[in-house]
Amino acid sequence: MVTPVFINRISACLPHEPVDNEQMEACLGMVGGKPSRARKLVLHRNGIQQRHYVIDPNTGEPSMSNAQLSAEAIRGLQGDGFELNQLDCLVASTSSPDQVMPGHAVMVHGELGNPSCEVATTAGICLCGMTALKYAWMSVASGESRTAVACGSEVASTLMQARNFNAEYESRVDELEKHPEIAFEKDFLRWMLSDGAGAVLLQDRPNQNGLSLRIDWLDIYSFADQMPPCMYAGADMQDDTLRGWSRYDADERAKQSVMAIKQNVKLLNENIVKYTVEEALRRIMARRELRVADIDWFLPHYSSEFFREPLAVGLANVDLPIPMERWFTNLTSKGNTGAASIFIILEELFNGGRLLSGQRLLCYVPESGRFSSAFMHLTVVGDEA
Repeated sequence: MVTPVFINRISACLPHEPVDNEQMEACLGMVGGKPSRARKLVLHRNGIQQRHYVIDPNTGEPSMSNAQLSAEAIRGLQGDGFELNQLDCLVASTSSPDQVMPGHAVMVHGELGNPSCEVATTAGICLCGMTALKYAWMSVASGESRTAVACGSEVASTLMQARNFNAEYESRVDELEKHPEIAFEKDFLRWMLSDGAGAVLLQDRPNQNGLSLRIDWLDIYSFADQMPPCMYAGADMQDDTLRGWSRYDADERAKQSVMAIKQNVKLLNENIVKYTVEEALRRIMARRELRVADIDWFLPHYSSEFFREPLAVGLANVDLPIPMERWFTNLTSKGNTGAASIFIILEELFNGGRLLSGQRLLCYVPESGRFSSAFMHLTVVGDEA
């Protein structure tokens, strides 16, 4: 028998004061001592007005690790009868861990210092926040846990700092001067990604007072059987095949910025809606009852305002044309926080006094790594008072 599962508390942690578009390059630094040629174009298209970084504006150094950022978000869940010593299961996810080993979640557990519990790490890019949430949900739904926490976090800023690209710039300066477009796949992401963490508390009973979100279903699909890698780090593309970082010596890794995050923008633009919206929803709607009239809030994660209209077209193509007045996103004010984004979107909506009992939410998280997609359906339960 499957136990109903409820999201009872949501917390977010966004470090330091917001960084606006004109402050970004001073914070991240200039590669080769020269202003980015891509920055203004990318910011104009993505529509993001501000974001947060763990980089201390006074020192230029990170003020906290990814594990510390995650732990701070999770501590924000405490209160109203929940303390960390009650936790049965902790699932943490990120695409930007502080280290290759050990797993991110055990580092978060170490920062929290709560008593021993089940701990699991889910990896990936944006979608790993949803896989963490599904693991935690299934743990409670199966009766293995009564209380679980899922967390998504990103610390992209330290990967985006200029010092990580200077070795490649210096080794290829003549080539880059003649053909600056060859650096775009790495440079444009410096103006797309930001830092943040969010966490949700899942329990086998709703809040006694106030609202909860019942998880009705969470479906995840990968289309890696049909699509090549599109976004990657710790690897480089050689003859249409990813060549991992361990195949390079230390000097090669630096000169080619192998550890940098890269994305095939053309492949992304041509396929992200087709696969993560249309193909995913066709499969979901074959097994789930989804009607526009029944969806009160649509919570999409997307990396850029550029994708807002194509997303609307994709929904219409599968006969799910959710009006934009029902959409809720905070990309422009909170930035693109990858695996943390859906938690940060939910936190603002859940804690902002906008929800009413009986309303239904549809959440959407795509990932361009090799084209994967998640949709989650929630129902608001409880007393608004």
